[in-house]
Amino acid sequence: MSAGRWRRFFAPLTRGEASISERGVLEKTNPRLACGSRPPCQGARKSQSGFTYVGMLIFVAIAAAGFAAYAQIASHASQREKEAELLFRGNAFQAAIASYYKKEQRYPQSLAELLEDKRYPMPVRHLRKLYRDPMTGEPDWALIEAPGGGVMGVFSKSEQRPIKTGNFALRHAAFEQAASYQDWKFFHVPGPRGPKPAG
Repeated sequence: MSAGRWRRFFAPLTRGEASISERGVLEKTNPRLACGSRPPCQGARKSQSGFTYVGMLIFVAIAAAGFAAYAQIASHASQREKEAELLFRGNAFQAAIASYYKKEQRYPQSLAELLEDKRYPMPVRHLRKLYRDPMTGEPDWALIEAPGGGVMGVFSKSEQRPIKTGNFALRHAAFEQAASYQDWKFFHVPGPRGPKPAG
């Protein structure tokens, strides 16, 4: 090949030829951009962003509703456990007062007298310990005063409405109509014609 032909072969492209070449590269990489149109994914991205936002709102709403339902279930379960404990502890006080009355033929002057009576050769324990009110978490039981003096029973100071409204023991049948835990009264009456609580 002659020198002249080599020079023409390796000669730089003219402006028009370079433009045609660059256009071909642009068309291969991004045909629409080469034609001056907007990016093809711009509208799709906005649509996807809108769907993502709506989906997030739906997820948050569902999660909030689920959490609220779980919190309510957990709260009811906790209250039912406290109710069962209130029945157990209230019955323990009632049994202790009955034991004390059977031995002394009178009611104790305070709940502390149920713990240990040292007047006998062998100390008598009617109650293992002074339980706390499970509804308030405090040992602040309301006391039921006997007509002749002394403590004949206890009840909770909680004004919360009970969840349990049935299936009580026969001696606690009145609990079914309770408006609050204050109506769950645990007291001892010596016999069918025994004294009624004072007040």
